[in-house]
Amino acid sequence: MSSVAIAQHIEITPGVCGGKPRIAGHRIKVQDIVIWHERMGMSPDEIIYHHPSITLADVYAALTYYHDRREEIRQQIEEGEALAKQLQGDRPSLISKILKNQNVK
Repeated sequence: MSSVAIAQHIEITPGVCGGKPRIAGHRIKVQDIVIWHERMGMSPDEIIYHHPSITLADVYAALTYYHDRREEIRQQIEEGEALAKQLQGDRPSLISKILKNQNVK
């Protein structure tokens, strides 16, 4: 996929999605596609099944963009996970609370 083709599918807009690369015209970030594909094991077809507003070309463009900038995108994913963990703080997740309450009974 050429950089021109990728540019038709991926955009970066300051103030939108934290300025992170995303599917053009959507709020789905490249890192979202990467997480769904690599960590959750979703195929590109499964991703568009769950997000029918994007195209298969969008998904492949996002994956190509990622592979061209792997360290940058991985850093963004890690920063997002660290922020989520920081925001959670010492509070257990809802699932942890439910499981703990079930074990008490």
